Amino acid sequence: MVATLVTLGSVVPASADTFTLPPLPYAAEALAPVIDKETMQIHHGKHHQAYVNNLNAQVANFPDLATLPLEAIMSRVSRYNDAVRNNAGGHYNHQLFWQVMAPPGQGGEPSVELFAAIKRDFGSVEAMQTAFNQAAASRFGSGWAWLILDKNNKLAITSTANQDNPLMDVVEVQGTPILALDVWEHAYYLQYQNKRGDYATAWWKLVNWHKVNHFYHIATH
Repeated sequence: MVATLVTLGSVVPASADTFTLPPLPYAAEALAPVIDKETMQIHHGKHHQAYVNNLNAQVANFPDLATLPLEAIMSRVSRYNDAVRNNAGGHYNHQLFWQVMAPPGQGGEPSVELFAAIKRDFGSVEAMQTAFNQAAASRFGSGWAWLILDKNNKLAITSTANQDNPLMDVVEVQGTPILALDVWEHAYYLQYQNKRGDYATAWWKLVNWHKVNHFYHIATH
């Protein structure tokens, strides 16, 4: 199983007892017109910050949280309470989400290596995007859509509810996430209202293939 090989960088607590909110890797307005500045400011500065704060509040109950990378917490999340599951998941998921986006026109393309895997497992990039968008659209309520490397080293698309993710030992489909789309309403509602499908379709203009290529390479080598 390769589900803990890809790390996000600053996923270990910055001090013995504190998780911190990483800055966005671009300006809040840089993803416009696909995602507006106000949505990014609220999503990052309020929603993601709340997951960090709530996770920090759980360190007193589970001191080992302060010593573990987020990926390790995900892989053993069944040992903790729902507050850890929800907030550690939210922290991990958003750190990945910010990284796999880039300003329009700056995201590059799938690498030769990743392109070949997409063609092998989906037939084409377009077919993969269609399946991914369907996973995003069909997720009832809040959650995420994922492109993962599964236990058979094949690319697969899945979705999870709330702040669960494919690294968690409690989800049905496990694997290493290399691309993620947040389909909670706060991720898109100011701009797209109830049109989640329009948001998912437009979002491909933001995908940071440089980072996705890197995550795929790490997971497969």
